[in-house]
Amino acid sequence: MEEDDEINKTPLTNTVVVVCIVAGSSGLMYGYDTTVSGGVMMMVPFLEKFFPTVLAKMRDPRQDQYCLFDSYKLAAFISSMFIAGLVSSLLAGRVTSVIGRRFSLITGGILFITGNGIEVFAQTVTTLIGGRLFIGFGIGFANQAAPVYITEMAPSKWRGALNTAFQFFVCLGAVIASLINLAASHSNSNNGWRLALGCASVPAMILTIGALFIPDTPSSLIQRGKNVEALAALTKVRSTKAGAEAELKDLITSSVASRWSTESRYMKLTEPKYRPQLVLTVAIAGFQQLTGVGMVAFYAPVVLRTIGIGTEGSLCAAIVIGVVHLASVLMSTCMVDNLGRRLLFLQGGVQIIFAHVFIACTMAIRSKGTIVEFDEHSYWIAVLVLMCLISSAFGWSWGPLTWLVPSEILPIEVRATGTGISVSTNLFITFILSQYSMPMLCYLKFGLFFFYGGMTSLMTIFIGVFLPETKGVPLENMDSVWSKHWYWKWVVPT
Repeated sequence: MEEDDEINKTPLTNTVVVVCIVAGSSGLMYGYDTTVSGGVMMMVPFLEKFFPTVLAKMRDPRQDQYCLFDSYKLAAFISSMFIAGLVSSLLAGRVTSVIGRRFSLITGGILFITGNGIEVFAQTVTTLIGGRLFIGFGIGFANQAAPVYITEMAPSKWRGALNTAFQFFVCLGAVIASLINLAASHSNSNNGWRLALGCASVPAMILTIGALFIPDTPSSLIQRGKNVEALAALTKVRSTKAGAEAELKDLITSSVASRWSTESRYMKLTEPKYRPQLVLTVAIAGFQQLTGVGMVAFYAPVVLRTIGIGTEGSLCAAIVIGVVHLASVLMSTCMVDNLGRRLLFLQGGVQIIFAHVFIACTMAIRSKGTIVEFDEHSYWIAVLVLMCLISSAFGWSWGPLTWLVPSEILPIEVRATGTGISVSTNLFITFILSQYSMPMLCYLKFGLFFFYGGMTSLMTIFIGVFLPETKGVPLENMDSVWSKHWYWKWVVPT
């Protein structure tokens, strides 16, 4: 008990903040790449070179505005990155256990830079998609390793706040990408799109170089039998040696059983004692994209262009949405360790449902022309405000919590594998939606937002029923939350 008290009193040091920021900076790659691609796909020189049929649709006044970007080749350009990330994140779960969290971050950065170079200098659609696949491999490694690294480095009291660093950098990358997209669209160069895509290598270099100077996590070092190095890493990021030694003792105790186990970690996750963690990890990761955030974040310029805002106006509006998202993640940093995970999930879900329903109703009213006074300017403002409501709710709830909760509820022996499954599930759903979002928008029109509102309703109910509160619970004592939960206490063996 005294050791637990010592661990819970562990203050936040400058060193732990710095190493968590370095790991979290991997979110810059993900946020920048997903957002810049949504803007590049509207640039005329890019479409002329790779997707001339889409450009022909945009210039045809008779074309249904909802179907402008319904192209399987264009969808493949976006979605190929996610399918590659899905595969590599599953591989990363095993690799991270063997080589450590830090080297997985470095591997992700190198793969991303390689793919970005291929993409920037591509002359054919095939080469372009080949570069996207390498980028996806890098994203899979980085997205799997970063949340685990932060979770294992952060003191229990500050784990939620520090874990929002990843989502903060995702949002920051999105804002930077929106600004560069706007600048590239104003340039008279036919290679503006190459510059916009090429800038993605900058955050990858920041991650790769920064990761060379941070220690691996104590949990990872212990898992590989490097207890001396683990104590050195803990001492470096904790304020007192006594606190580091106490924490090391608990970490060794919790990992000793897994070190002697020869059973596959994927098989271990199917055991009854890991059932709550596996169910919630997969569900939360899959649910995140079903909030419809892709239509607000990745495809914001496309959706705004669809409702009649010009290319420049839609890129400017995307910047507004990105800034709102960034501010809301900062709010999450202040709230997540005070209000808890469940309350933020539930409040964010209700706000997202409200916004989706009203976006659908607003677009339906406009398309039917039932209110004459509903002019173009009011229509655009209404949709933008509602999209900002989705962005803000996602920013302080489903955005950061999707990376935080799975990494903290999974025990050390299956944490790397479980987070790999979490990331792959998230990227699989993202792949499906990125492949079919434009066809769904074309055929469902405003009904697409009713679909996302309905899905978010189911997700919010699921979280309210099955997710226990985990704020402030040390990773070594996380098993206790299941024995106290009304449902899981009957599922998990004593």
